[in-house]
Amino acid sequence: MRILVTNDDGIHAEGLAVLERIAAQLSDDVWVVAPETDQSGVAHSLSLSNPLRLREIGEKRYAVQGTPTDCVIMAVRSILADAKPDLVLSGVNRGQNVAEDVTYSGTIAAAMEGTLLGIPSIAVSQAYTPGDRSKISWDCAEQHAPSIIRKLLEEGIPKDILFNLNFPNIPPAEVKGVAVTVQGRRDQELVRLEPRQDGRGNPYFWIAFQRSKRDPANGTDLRALAEGKISLTPLELDLTHEPTLTRFAQVFA
Repeated sequence: MRILVTNDDGIHAEGLAVLERIAAQLSDDVWVVAPETDQSGVAHSLSLSNPLRLREIGEKRYAVQGTPTDCVIMAVRSILADAKPDLVLSGVNRGQNVAEDVTYSGTIAAAMEGTLLGIPSIAVSQAYTPGDRSKISWDCAEQHAPSIIRKLLEEGIPKDILFNLNFPNIPPAEVKGVAVTVQGRRDQELVRLEPRQDGRGNPYFWIAFQRSKRDPANGTDLRALAEGKISLTPLELDLTHEPTLTRFAQVFA
């Protein structure tokens, strides 16, 4: 099995090295094509106004000056054009990708692009305590991910479906199982802007987030992580809302 490993945190990210080790437990044909720099939050963007610059940094390891989506396209259409990957793994992201994170995440986007190209794809993320990036339980993802990925491959990943796999911020032995979940929803009032001034007195802003005090809904990815469970969410590429489609088709008939 040929595996493509990518991410959005960049080629030097610790989580990428973790995912390489996970992939190595599944195959001896692992290729890494990841962004040259941190591309967190770029979602499913393409580099249309800038060239893609490719740098070989080791055996089966490449850095691309571009987005996670660019990396998957570069890998499938160029680097591995002779034989495309059988599996795309994206991550391990530094921080969870749940709820509305799915729409912003470059980690998810790389798995989306793999799915669009007809390749089974899984996004992998590791939660951590907000404000403390120095204590990330990478071993939780590293220990549990291989068996979950094997089960997904054995069962068969449906066409046009990708999996969003999130690990709780706890030691591997404390994990309370795997929950197959729906995408949750946070209170968007938690998103805020922090106004600041530079050295010349000019204003600038940081997007910031507050922690929610509400209990997440049952069955959601947010709830699973809060309960110390691994969250596994199947995501569909087709964003069409069928009931609304039917309703408005009648309106405009």
